Amino acid sequence: MENVLISQDIASDFIREKSIQPNRKANYDLGHVPNAVLFDWKDDINDPIARNVVAKEACEKLLQDAGVNDDTTLVLYGDFNNWFAAFAFWVFKYYGFKDVRIMNGGRKKWLLEDRPLTKDTPPQHAKGTFRASGPDDKIRVFLDYVKESISTKGMNKLVDVRSPKEFTGEILAPPEYPTEHAQRGGHIPSALNIPWAQAVNDADGTFKPADQLKQLYESKGITPDKEIIAYCRIGERSSHTWFVLKYLLGYPNVKNYDGSWTEWGNMIANPIEKGS
Repeated sequence: MENVLISQDIASDFIREKSIQPNRKANYDLGHVPNAVLFDWKDDINDPIARNVVAKEACEKLLQDAGVNDDTTLVLYGDFNNWFAAFAFWVFKYYGFKDVRIMNGGRKKWLLEDRPLTKDTPPQHAKGTFRASGPDDKIRVFLDYVKESISTKGMNKLVDVRSPKEFTGEILAPPEYPTEHAQRGGHIPSALNIPWAQAVNDADGTFKPADQLKQLYESKGITPDKEIIAYCRIGERSSHTWFVLKYLLGYPNVKNYDGSWTEWGNMIANPIEKGS
């Protein structure tokens, strides 16, 4: 099993830390890990115009401007049990960054343990030398690929990581995102519902032990011999499940469908299932 986690008590020993905050600059300004640089998940990790992740060149510039080199160890953390940190992790892996890690427990555990925070702006670093590669198409899929996959019985598994009410179609989006939804509710045919948050401990936001994670997924047929495609609403929560399956359980073939339900549920004539 590949271990890409880093405990918080040694996080400050690494070259750079990046704080990925769901509430954008507000939480960062309230207090952040000393020396952490803010990456805004919406403005920095997504394309400013098209519905897409940040372009290869823009990702390279983002990391270079933060002083990141090819041999830098990049430590990511954030709120919401690190779901936005996992999204950034997936994007950086998509463009070939080698040593990127998630701080287990994220900001939640850091605050629970009363670790030091600062409101200071981190020092300016010399421009980094990181060079993006890829994109790595082995970890990302698009609409047509998912359409084809649902007709290939037994060869792959779709995992819908949204809440049960989103999965059944009872609601169109989480309460905190009332206007960010598709025209139709429900789920992709054949998808299994395993909410992303089931992989973490409620008390401190840390990942559950590997044996518990294995039981969670394998009991529902999500096994390492299959191609696994995770999706959610816009691809961030599914990045978290992608990380768990690929890096904590070592599944060899896991992909993120970041078009997710806001794409699928808006497309004319796409097949939709409702209920559980």
